[in-house]
Amino acid sequence: MAKKPNYDFEKRKKEMDRKKKKDDKRAERLQRRQDGGGDEPQEGDADAEPQADGDVAT
Repeated sequence: MAKKPNYDFEKRKKEMDRKKKKDDKRAERLQRRQDGGGDEPQEGDADAEPQADGDVAT
């Protein structure tokens, strides 16, 4: 008889991998902010800079 796969283990492993990836991304973003990461524009920053004639970008 073949060994049954342990789906709970696989599910937990996937969840742990997702959590680790999310935590790594969060730590990287925090590190960039602390280092003065103003080099890369964030989403929505395009509206913060006015156009030459004073109109807001649309």
